[in-house]
Amino acid sequence: MKTMRKIPIGVSARHVHVSKEHLELLFGSGHKLTAIKELSQPGQFAADERVTLVGPKGIIQRVRILGPIRKATQVEISKTDCYTLGIDAPVRESGNIKGSPGIVIVGPYGPVKIEHGVIVAKRHIHFTPKDAGEFGVSDGDTLVVKVEGERPLIFGDVVARIRDDFSLDFHIDTDEANAAGIGHGDMATILDKE
Repeated sequence: MKTMRKIPIGVSARHVHVSKEHLELLFGSGHKLTAIKELSQPGQFAADERVTLVGPKGIIQRVRILGPIRKATQVEISKTDCYTLGIDAPVRESGNIKGSPGIVIVGPYGPVKIEHGVIVAKRHIHFTPKDAGEFGVSDGDTLVVKVEGERPLIFGDVVARIRDDFSLDFHIDTDEANAAGIGHGDMATILDKE
């Protein structure tokens, strides 16, 4: 690696990305998302709107929607959530929902059943092209990342994602963060490429 610069960690809790069609079915015709907090990636935000996820074995209430709206509805959960809901969601990069299981999403205007779209997000690092150059990584590289916490861990199979509109951030889910005893804003170090 070219640099040992630290990378901020972003812990991603369960959430839903919705299409315009599904947003209106869940919250009413013409409804727009209400941004309440900017996220680490430019243009991304936590919305005030929440939904209930209904799986074959259980439900999870008050799941936040993240904006802006997307072309396709996608639900990102942890492996622990999979057990609660009774869904065997694959570990995938965001947007790769083909062949993934579906779920029922319930909003104040009623339920929406999606046939596919439930995934466990694959851990990844967002880089700008400038950051990627400093670290010596290319889009799609698989990295090894170390985190220091109560229980230090080394994560393999971390995907490098590079875009002009990204901000440097190592995204993991709540299961991964809890395993290492780390939280949002802690720091990580890239050790090598796999």
